[in-house]
Amino acid sequence: MSSIRDVAKLAGVSVSTVSRVLGGSQKVGKETRRRVEQAIETIGYQPNLLAQGLRSKRGSLIGLVVPEIRQEIFSSFVEYIGDEVRARGYSLITGNTHGQPEIEDEFIESLVRRHVDGIIFSRVSDRSRALGILEKDGIPTVIIDRYLDNEDIPTIVMDNYGAGALAAEHLVGLGHRRFAVITGLQNIALCRERQRGFAEYIERCGLALPHHNVYEGNFKLESGIEAAESFLEHGIDFTAIWAENDLMALGAMNTLIRAGRKVPQDISIMGMDDIISAKIMIPSLTTIRQPFAAMCSKAVELLFGMINGEECGERRVSLPASLIVRESTARCAT
Repeated sequence: MSSIRDVAKLAGVSVSTVSRVLGGSQKVGKETRRRVEQAIETIGYQPNLLAQGLRSKRGSLIGLVVPEIRQEIFSSFVEYIGDEVRARGYSLITGNTHGQPEIEDEFIESLVRRHVDGIIFSRVSDRSRALGILEKDGIPTVIIDRYLDNEDIPTIVMDNYGAGALAAEHLVGLGHRRFAVITGLQNIALCRERQRGFAEYIERCGLALPHHNVYEGNFKLESGIEAAESFLEHGIDFTAIWAENDLMALGAMNTLIRAGRKVPQDISIMGMDDIISAKIMIPSLTTIRQPFAAMCSKAVELLFGMINGEECGERRVSLPASLIVRESTARCAT
């Protein structure tokens, strides 16, 4: 059975454009409308007229889907996006998927049933299936933070490759030559990009990151503790650690200090995100700051453009990270 996505692909337009044509919007150009109508006829697409009729009853509702609301970065999304949405006279419905694809599917389906006007979506992982539900139903959707390279959908991300390279540049500049990295889950594309940016930068400097110096964490404090314990237990040789988020960096730092290592005199440690705890720890944590406010603002801007029938010219917006130097990194002593 053909879907609205099939029509969009054949016509060379976005799913939201097809949805506007089906809804009778006058904001679609004649040539674009002709291509869409021809594609519908060619593949014999039959729209769900009942669903279209229900969605026309706009409820001024926006859905936000995040993987783990207890993590500060995702609670920041709720705050920033909520402020932007309310300023436009809309209400925000937030769903916490707890990193579970099944919960993610259920919440997305509940948003569809509530006839939300649009959805901002940060997926569980690459295994997420929920985007297919949204594309089939034609609801305006913007991806934030967690993305896949082959998606034809408006996406707002940080430059994760650049962030990894920025972390490596800082540590190499301090004279470090032996590194350990604590990654996020490798079934999340941005985690692989961060590691690739770090590894390729140090390779360009004639250095190496052995595979046993890389520990796969899960963005939680406990996995930073476990990573540091594993490095110590296996006698891994390093003078600097980069963790792909601040919670894991803080967990690793706590473990190393308890083991008698001095930070940063013996080991430099840096994280990523710039959460509140990074500022108040002793020593305070050097980190890579993500542009959360700018990401959320752009996501809302693109989403409301789609809701208002505008063509979305920007399919992938990548914003730069910035280095925040504090007390946990120092010049290598060995």
